[in-house]
Amino acid sequence: MKRPILLHPDPRLKKNCLPVEAVSAEVGQLAEDMLATMYDAPGIGLAAPQVGVMQRLLVMDCIKDPEQSPRPMAMLNPQVTWSSEDVSVYEEGCLSIPDQYAEVTRPAIVRVEWLGLDGKPQEEEFEGLWATCVQHEIDHLNGKLFIDYLGPLKRQMITRKMEKLKRELARRG
Repeated sequence: MKRPILLHPDPRLKKNCLPVEAVSAEVGQLAEDMLATMYDAPGIGLAAPQVGVMQRLLVMDCIKDPEQSPRPMAMLNPQVTWSSEDVSVYEEGCLSIPDQYAEVTRPAIVRVEWLGLDGKPQEEEFEGLWATCVQHEIDHLNGKLFIDYLGPLKRQMITRKMEKLKRELARRG
């Protein structure tokens, strides 16, 4: 089931999320709903607070080539345990900040530990788009948006555009 995506500025997007206490059918359903929402948007990552759930859960799939099999991932309580000194710059966007993009510098390679939907601990090293995506989504779990990496003027400009978009959407009902 697709869920509505919260739009910036929404105070829930700026809050720290609580750890997922236990793997359950509800958590599995949430992950499934989030993947359906992400693919439909379309996007490559989605964090639980973006659908109004204040838990440390994210989903992602950075396979964009239709010739390749999708690789949907769901991570409970993910954390970066190591990051490279090398950095990469990607033009990032966000499903909660539609049609707004900006270059963000992040570590080029990160190692992440998380709990899988099967309840087992997982660990993987990500690089390229996957590294950018997982860091972007973990930021969401910590109440941080990609625009927080920008200068105050650019951030204010994007926020004003989003406020205008939300007013227009509210008017349309």
